[in-house]
Amino acid sequence: EGLIEFYDSFRDMFEFFCKNTTIHGTIRLVCSASNRMKTAFWTLLLLCSFGMLYWQFALMFSQYWAYPVVLTMAMHSEPKMFPAITICNLDPYRFELVSDHLAQLDRMAEESITFLYGINTSARLFHMQDRNIHVKDLARIGNLSRSSFKLSQNFSLLRTTDLRSGKKHSSVGFRLCNATGGNCFYKTYSSGMDAILEWYRFHYMNIMSQLPVIINISDHEEQIEDMVYSCQYDGEPCRPSDYVHFHHPVFGSCYTFNSKGTDPFWTATKPGIPYGLSLILRAEQKDHIPLLSTVAGVKVMIHNHNQTPFLEHEGFDIRPGIATTIGIQQDEVNRLGGNYGKCTTNGDDVNVKLLYNNSYTLQACLHSCFQHIMVQKCGCGYYYYPLPPGAEYCDYNKQPAWGHCFYQLYNRLRNHHLNCFDQCPKPCRESLYKVSAGTAKWPSAKSQDWVRQALRHQNGYNSTSSRKDIAKVTIFYQQLNYQSVNESPLLSENLLLSSMGSQWSLWFGSSVLSVVEMFELLIDTLVLSLLFCYQRLRSKKTLR
Repeated sequence: EGLIEFYDSFRDMFEFFCKNTTIHGTIRLVCSASNRMKTAFWTLLLLCSFGMLYWQFALMFSQYWAYPVVLTMAMHSEPKMFPAITICNLDPYRFELVSDHLAQLDRMAEESITFLYGINTSARLFHMQDRNIHVKDLARIGNLSRSSFKLSQNFSLLRTTDLRSGKKHSSVGFRLCNATGGNCFYKTYSSGMDAILEWYRFHYMNIMSQLPVIINISDHEEQIEDMVYSCQYDGEPCRPSDYVHFHHPVFGSCYTFNSKGTDPFWTATKPGIPYGLSLILRAEQKDHIPLLSTVAGVKVMIHNHNQTPFLEHEGFDIRPGIATTIGIQQDEVNRLGGNYGKCTTNGDDVNVKLLYNNSYTLQACLHSCFQHIMVQKCGCGYYYYPLPPGAEYCDYNKQPAWGHCFYQLYNRLRNHHLNCFDQCPKPCRESLYKVSAGTAKWPSAKSQDWVRQALRHQNGYNSTSSRKDIAKVTIFYQQLNYQSVNESPLLSENLLLSSMGSQWSLWFGSSVLSVVEMFELLIDTLVLSLLFCYQRLRSKKTLR
C-alpha cells in the first residue's frame, strides 16, 4: 500500500485520475456524469484529440525516418592552398619495343582511310619519326613480343547503311564477335572520324599490352624544360621539387604541379592574375602517334591534391599561339553520410578495392570497379586502367573476344546497369573548382620576334613557325572567398522532441509530467487487475 494506491473499483480509480490529472478536458467526464449527452460529447472529443495527436506523431516519425537533409551555404575568406595543376603535351611516346607494330598499324589506318574516302594520307600523317623510346633490359621481352604478336585483320573498318524514317543513314565501324562467333555486333559511329579514332585506339591497346606493366622511363624522359619554357608562381620561379612527371598512354608526357599540397610555397594569399601560376609551354606536335588524337595543343586539368588526374573526363585543351587566362573559384561540399545519404570519408568502407595509389575519388572507384569486373568477365584488363594483382592486359592474340566483352560491359556501365555506381559513393568532403577562361593571340605580330629570341637565348628554343608551337597559360584564384555547401538534418532529435511537445500541448494543453501521469494510470490499472484476479482465485479456493 505504500507503493500502490488501492481502489475499490476501476470506476473509483478513473474518477480520481480525471479529477487530479493535468490533462485538460478529462475532468469534464466526471463533472458531466449526470448528463450522458455531455459525457458522450467529451468522451468523443478526447478520443478525437488522441487520434489527431498520434496521427501527427506518425507523420513526424515517418518524416524523421526518411532522413531528409537541408543545404546550408556559407562564405569563407582565408588563405588557402593552390590546387594541383596537371599539363600534358598530347604526344605519347612511341616505344621502340612496339614501334614495328605501330608502323604496321599506321599503314593499316592509311589503307582504311583510302578505302573509305579515297584519300592518300601517307605523305601528311603517317610519316615515321626518327625518335623512338628505348627501354633498357627488355631485349628478351622485345624479341618474344615481335615474334609472337600479330595485328589482327578481323576488325576492318566498314561502311554500313540502314533505313531510318524512310532515309538511308550511313555509318562507319568495325565488327566484334564473342569467342564462339555466334554473337556479333558492329561498333559503329555516324562520324567516320570518330570511328577511325576508336578503331585505331582498339588496335593500339592490343599493341601496348605487349609492354611490361611497369616501365622505367627515367633514363630517357623529357626534361621539363623541353615542354615548359617558363614557370612562375606568385612572381617566383618554380623549383624542381614543385612538379612530378608521368607518362599517359594517350595524352603523352605529363607534369603535375603542387601534387601533394603540403609546401607553403603554394599557399595563395592574394587573388588575381599576378599571384597565380604562369606557364609558357611548347605546343609543338611531334606526331609520334598521330591518330590517337586529332587535337593540337596542351591538355590542362585543375584538381585536388593527392588525386589521380582523369584527363579524359575533366581536362580541357590550350590552343597553340594563344594566351589563356583561367580564373578558378573553389566550392566545398560537405555531405552527412550515414542514414542521411551514401558517402565515404576516405574510401576504407567501400567494397571496391581501389587500383590507384592516390586518395579516393568517384572516378577512381568507378574505374577500379569496372576493371575488376572486366578481369572477371573478360579474363583480362582494360589497358588504360591499372591492373589488379595477377591480371594481364587484353590482347586479341590471347583473348580474341575481349573487344566484344569490353564494349558490352562499357555500355552497361554507361547506362548504369552495372552495380559500380551503387558500390561507389561520393566523397563526404569534396572540393570543386569552377573555371572561367579568356583567350588572346600570343605573342602578337609586333612582339613575336623578340619573344622568340628571348626564348631561344634562354631555353634553346628553335622554331620557324609563327606562333604555332608555343602557348601561354595563367591560372589564378579569382578571389580567396570560397563557398561551402553543407548538409544538415532537416529534422534532428531535438527538433523531433520539440515538435512532439508542441503537438501534445496543442491537443491536450499538458506537459511531459502529464505523460508520466498516464503511465502511472496504466501501471495502477495493471496492478489492480492482478489483485482482483488474485482475490477471485482465493475466494474460489475458500468456497471449495
